[in-house]
Amino acid sequence: MPAFETVVFDLDGTLLDTLEDLHLSTNAALAANGLPPRTLDEVRRFVGNGIRLLIERAVPDDTPADVVDATFASFKAHYGAHCEDHTGPYPGVPELLAHLKAAGVRIAVVSNKADFAVQELVARQFPGTFDAVIGECEERGIRKKPAPDMVEEALRHMGAERNGMVYVGDSEVDVATAANVGCPCVGCAWGFRGRAALLADGAPVVADTPSELGRILLAEA
Repeated sequence: MPAFETVVFDLDGTLLDTLEDLHLSTNAALAANGLPPRTLDEVRRFVGNGIRLLIERAVPDDTPADVVDATFASFKAHYGAHCEDHTGPYPGVPELLAHLKAAGVRIAVVSNKADFAVQELVARQFPGTFDAVIGECEERGIRKKPAPDMVEEALRHMGAERNGMVYVGDSEVDVATAANVGCPCVGCAWGFRGRAALLADGAPVVADTPSELGRILLAEA
């Protein structure tokens, strides 16, 4: 791969390890509404398409719609208060981002997580780092990933072109997003799905560590 001028990152499972907090908030919401808990691995499989779908997957199949809505509301309240209890960057990620910035690369975050949580987490965990930060904002007519809209919005915000950009993520949603944008994709083996799943889902390149990812993005030997 050539060196890239713009890198658009997924957030959960790519830059931040958010799984434990997502798991705890999911189970807190389920318990608050009299529903059975889910395991960490189940929540790992449920994430990637936004928190509403996370809850729809987590509740039992026969759950009435009003209980799903109440569970979703409980999740948002709990996660809003506890989204950083156990969340932090994967080892090597801060150094990767600093390396890209020093090389003059534009970097952005695009996440299906609720925009309030994305903005808060990125501002606290990576202050002043990104050139664009986009969370779920379908009320503005910007469709969630794997639609290309969020990436295109990030490019518009940065004044960047699709040529010279790459999309980086850890799941099948990210592989599909890059395909829909029409840009190269690099998968992150340290995330929620793992190397084998990313390759099976069509990721053309998978990095095993953030330092390896940096070498790929900057075309370093």
